[in-house]
Amino acid sequence: MTEFFGALGGMLPSILMIVAPILIAAIGGMICERAGVVNIALEGLMAFGAMAAATSHKLLETVFLAGGWENSRIGLVSIPAALLIAALVGGIFSLIHAFASITLKADQVISGTGLNLLSTGVTVFLCQIIFRQERSEPFKMGMMPMGGIYPTAWIALAALLVSWYVLYKRPCGLRLRACGEHPQAAASAGIDVIRFRYAAVLISGLLAGLAGGCLVLTQTIQYTVTTINGKGFIALAAVSFGRWLPLGVLGSSLLFGTSAALAVYIINIASLKFLPPEFFNMLPYVITLVTLVFFSGKDYAPRASGQPYEKG
Repeated sequence: MTEFFGALGGMLPSILMIVAPILIAAIGGMICERAGVVNIALEGLMAFGAMAAATSHKLLETVFLAGGWENSRIGLVSIPAALLIAALVGGIFSLIHAFASITLKADQVISGTGLNLLSTGVTVFLCQIIFRQERSEPFKMGMMPMGGIYPTAWIALAALLVSWYVLYKRPCGLRLRACGEHPQAAASAGIDVIRFRYAAVLISGLLAGLAGGCLVLTQTIQYTVTTINGKGFIALAAVSFGRWLPLGVLGSSLLFGTSAALAVYIINIASLKFLPPEFFNMLPYVITLVTLVFFSGKDYAPRASGQPYEKG
């Protein structure tokens, strides 16, 4: 046991690196569902963001290298720019889900699933146009840790604190939560339910795109169709497991991230080497399924989550 916790402490930077994108996307999903819109499209929005971040970082890196810039200077400019572009791209594509589910009152699950399927085709198609292959070209240098911790961990923490403050300490947060609990009552009090739901979906898209950018710039060196690999669905499960609360989402994201890190670093823990690596590879997804079964009840979810808003 001492060896296990010692190895776990040594894996902390890697755990935080894996947790950060999941937490950022989960915060976006939580905000969206608090307003009454289920965003199944977190997976696809993360893919759009990851592709945008990898492409923009690679192109900026090429331009700056041709200009004689040093690698450290390139990273200070291109990586923040890539994250910003990733967030904007995620936000733009999330408006498709918002228009379908809010304006057209389409089934929110089907709309989100369609956007997930769209992301696979669109990202591969754009990669073929830009790079003449089904993936982006590898970039030379991704995001570097500072003091052993990747900056994405601090980005995730900042997003968590801001979301908690806005949802529970500001009037706009109360209005947004009212749109997910009793939209007709909120509308009778003068709250523009449609505007708040659009804003929530847009915020979730911005955060999901940012999460995809954080993932591709820390955990890999290029975008492929397997880059996200279910992280968006894990983030969606983290929202349910965390009971739609910021602190709960943090805890569930840490649980999922730790289990994913164990799948990679199990070889460093001698006492667990008797277990096959496949056990830890499937562990995050098994936990996801179990938590969806036990913690996705309507007792915890916003009452109007997933329901189209009809003006009474």
